[in-house]
Amino acid sequence: MTQAKEFAWTSADFDRVQSLIYKRAGISLHDGKHAMVYSRLSRRLRETGHRSFSEYLSWLESGDGPEWQEFVNALTTNLTSFFREHHHFDMLSAHLRSAHAPKGGWRLWCSASSTGEEPYSIVMTAVESLGSREGFSLAASDIDSRVLDTAQRGVYRMDGIKGVSDERLRKFFLRGKGANEGLIQVRPEFRQKIDFMQVNLVRDGWPFRDPFDIVFCRNVMIYFDGKTQRGVLERIHAVMKPGGLLFVGHAENFTDSKDLFVLKGKTVYERR
Repeated sequence: MTQAKEFAWTSADFDRVQSLIYKRAGISLHDGKHAMVYSRLSRRLRETGHRSFSEYLSWLESGDGPEWQEFVNALTTNLTSFFREHHHFDMLSAHLRSAHAPKGGWRLWCSASSTGEEPYSIVMTAVESLGSREGFSLAASDIDSRVLDTAQRGVYRMDGIKGVSDERLRKFFLRGKGANEGLIQVRPEFRQKIDFMQVNLVRDGWPFRDPFDIVFCRNVMIYFDGKTQRGVLERIHAVMKPGGLLFVGHAENFTDSKDLFVLKGKTVYERR
């Protein structure tokens, strides 16, 4: 026997959610996401005291308050790990070692930092690659305010760490003791190398003055339709230096935007 849902849920409700998250964050929810959307947004109904999705969505649309951020947070997927897609970090290391360092140091942007594993992987790679010549800045952004808080703290469960060698654990992390046993935290001097910020890739006026040499935008575009992808690529192109490298996810392919980027390596593009 199928258990009755706590809240009524109709196709019209889903259509409204589809439209709102697309306008707000550029995310294209396909029709197979009904169960996911119901599960995640039901929590928001409970938190805000609304009795139906229709009532909640009408309230959401009535203003531009903080619940919009909670709405986006609820529907954002954050899957990440240290040194995910390891070949990218090998290529990043080779590029930093071999290329002539730009005046003022390397400028990097991690545009979907999630809970921090990706930007900290970039920092570790940069520190190891540049050595005494170390000179770089890293901006790390995300649309989800909650994961940014986690990223800034840089605290992780030891049993959840994969892809980080013992040598890197000793150099870049502090191990928790006592009540913090089983936890590790990125050392302060490495956390301080990252400027964390909230950026909506499809809506915000991006807060960057100087162009980047390297951009990581991995496993983000898969949530956008073709039109939105093109628009974001154009904006990324505008904040990069010619010849800069764009790292994208393994399921993302932008060979139809050769006027902006040309394939340089496995899921790595060079800015024209």
